[in-house]
Amino acid sequence: MIKETITIAGQNSPAPVSPAVKAGGFIFVSGQCGYDMKAGRFFGDDIESQTRGALDNLCEVLEAAGSDLEHVLKVNIYLNDVNDFAAVNAIYKEYFTGEKPARTCLQIAKIPLGALIEIEAAAIEK
Repeated sequence: MIKETITIAGQNSPAPVSPAVKAGGFIFVSGQCGYDMKAGRFFGDDIESQTRGALDNLCEVLEAAGSDLEHVLKVNIYLNDVNDFAAVNAIYKEYFTGEKPARTCLQIAKIPLGALIEIEAAAIEK
């Protein structure tokens, strides 16, 4: 099986990871925070702006890998505060408008860089 590493021009991740890896028609996207890696700052300090930023980053990586949100099979969402669940769901529904992928959403102790949310996904190629 051939494995392809997906990269995004101009992005400098603070962690030693690839934005995504593609193999056998599947795409595995690393966790995306509401962090603008080109500007080196968060999209905002609140859960709404960081959720939109994380989902926009997810879309950018999926596009670079030859996919989109309609081809996402599984999503994992990690929150610093489970009380943000309703706000995240409201925004999530704006992005995933068709059939919804399988999903897990958990509160964890801490997300790197002080992010409020991190979203990872598995998808298939278009």
